[in-house]
Amino acid sequence: MNNETMIIIGAGAAGLCAAITRARAGVKVLLLEQNNKIGKKILVSGNGKCNIDNKYISPHRFHGQNPAFIEEVLKGYDFKVVEKFFTSIGLELVEGKEGKMFPMSLQASSVVELLEYEAKRVGVEILCECEVTGIDKVDALFRVETSQGTKTCTQLVMASGSPAAPHLGGSNAGYAFATKMGHSLVPRHPSLVQLCSDESWVKGCAGVKVVGLAKLYVNGEYVTEKKGDLLFTNYGISGLAILDLSREVSTRLANFNYCELSLDLMPELSKEKLTNLLLGRVKQDSEKPLDLWLQGIINKKLIAIILEQSKCKVRTEDALNRKEINRLVHAIKNLKLSISDTKGFKGAEVATGGIDTTEVNAQTMESKLVPNLFFAGEILDVDGDRGGFNFHFAWVSGMRMGGIT
Repeated sequence: MNNETMIIIGAGAAGLCAAITRARAGVKVLLLEQNNKIGKKILVSGNGKCNIDNKYISPHRFHGQNPAFIEEVLKGYDFKVVEKFFTSIGLELVEGKEGKMFPMSLQASSVVELLEYEAKRVGVEILCECEVTGIDKVDALFRVETSQGTKTCTQLVMASGSPAAPHLGGSNAGYAFATKMGHSLVPRHPSLVQLCSDESWVKGCAGVKVVGLAKLYVNGEYVTEKKGDLLFTNYGISGLAILDLSREVSTRLANFNYCELSLDLMPELSKEKLTNLLLGRVKQDSEKPLDLWLQGIINKKLIAIILEQSKCKVRTEDALNRKEINRLVHAIKNLKLSISDTKGFKGAEVATGGIDTTEVNAQTMESKLVPNLFFAGEILDVDGDRGGFNFHFAWVSGMRMGGIT
């Protein structure tokens, strides 16, 4: 048994940032990681390029049941603060679309390797393949039972993440330890996740990708909409617009609400412009089959369902009139797809919910219930939008907990 000043559970973004900032302040730090290597989620982010942060940080890009906590954590910790931290470890950043920030190397491995080097340089001890099996507090000491023996410390940091992406080490273990010590949980649901549908037609459209607009209706009422890639799959639908909608869908499905998407497959064309385009293409002396005629403007895998949902009553080009064109336009710009489920935590990038943040000090990330117990990153009831926002909260919570003020 050894007595460390601080033990951090989880060598992800939050845990690594906390370890470095704390060790820089002269604290003896032991970092425990259950995987065989650190930073697995970092390594796969941004398709291996690592969308490390976002230039345009705002509280409204983050979600949780306690918005005041999120605002307080972010106050004074904008992108520039995070950029300064990465510059200090030798990592330069470049800007992509929508304010997304990446390492200049465009390699996630650069981020992990530089974080690991800096952690070791400032004295952090890292133990991989070290599973935590139990935590107790006896007087002022935390006893951490692990697969590599019992560790003790005076300060303990839970940066163990969420159940999202279990293949990368995501689990509920941190929640179990936290609740045992008296903390409350906000229900967790998959977010930034693909959506499933029981409708058979999507299988026939698998592989089709369009830039569209997805509107979410819950129990028949409009809720929100997102624009971006729509990718039809064997199980339902994915794409950036769908990931952006998925948080709302996931939480609504968990409450047994009926969710349906209305998909605009041509958002760049107004209803009027699309109508005029189609009217202008009609040749009155042509008996071309309607499904073939539609291939001139839209992927042929989508045509059968457009014809079905439009209830178009003609089947050849020469029979088209304004009324039938209007039916087609409506279907193209309002294709209906019911949603039955998500791909779950296995497909999710992050999870909603987590440790109730009313029980955590936003300035220091310390528990209000258990002295010298801290939380950082995804274990808390805070999740961000796609585009680097979840990483931003991980870095910032690690900095706050680590002592950067």
